[in-house]
Amino acid sequence: MSIEKRIFGKTGHNSSAVIFGAAALWNETQDTADKVLDMLLEFGVNHIDVAPRYGDAELRVGRWMEQYRKDFFLATKTTERTYVGARKELHLSLERLRTDCIDLIQMHSLTHPLEWEQAFASEGALEALKDAKDEGLVKYIGVTGHGWTAPAMHRKSIERYEFDSILMPWNWFAANYRNYPKDFNDTLNLCIKKNIAVQTIKAVARGPWAAGNKPNYTTWYQPLEDEESIKKSVRWVLNRKNIFLNSIGDVNILPVVLRAASNLKECPSDEVMNSMDTDIGLASIFGI
Repeated sequence: MSIEKRIFGKTGHNSSAVIFGAAALWNETQDTADKVLDMLLEFGVNHIDVAPRYGDAELRVGRWMEQYRKDFFLATKTTERTYVGARKELHLSLERLRTDCIDLIQMHSLTHPLEWEQAFASEGALEALKDAKDEGLVKYIGVTGHGWTAPAMHRKSIERYEFDSILMPWNWFAANYRNYPKDFNDTLNLCIKKNIAVQTIKAVARGPWAAGNKPNYTTWYQPLEDEESIKKSVRWVLNRKNIFLNSIGDVNILPVVLRAASNLKECPSDEVMNSMDTDIGLASIFGI
């Protein structure tokens, strides 16, 4: 069953509600990556989010683009904060992704105040991305953020430049964590008003890896593992029709996420989600 489509903000692109988080391909072979591609096509996923800092992911996706470029909205990122650095990294991404134009370029994890000032300054990264847009190398510009300060920093960013998209954490734990839900909703409502697409991450995060535990997955945090909890969490996030869910960075959990998203039954109630939280013990992956 194909995953439903939603308009990706002012870009007008009809993107799948689940965006493929290509961090899942970090250390994977091309053979494994190609099996993932088959899965994405099967479920109707037509939007890819990658980054140069995701190991070999851009190289793996680049092989797909030789044949399937027209089938995907392609997004990448830059962690560089200077004009020269961002421009250099963008050109490297174009080469690795085997394309002459990227649909969406995003300033990656822009939440540190000093980095923010540098990125928005003269000869900063934003200036480079705007020039790249004028040159036809990218179509749209976005900003992403991890951690509890991401929504507030995004509002600050939007005051300076009207981005085409943002990305910030959202899951059941986040929706009940201190002042985060208000912060998230304030930013979401601003984006709805300005027609800025809102991507969300960490839908199936459980908590940090316990000390001494050997991770069984490629995520830097411990994910939910049982299929029912993953389904509940995915359906709970996607019940909000004005956001997107960027998929987990692990190829083994990805199929469960896609199956859940392809069959959006009634949203789990707060009682059901609270019960899951009590049983599993969800925790912050971003510290306190």
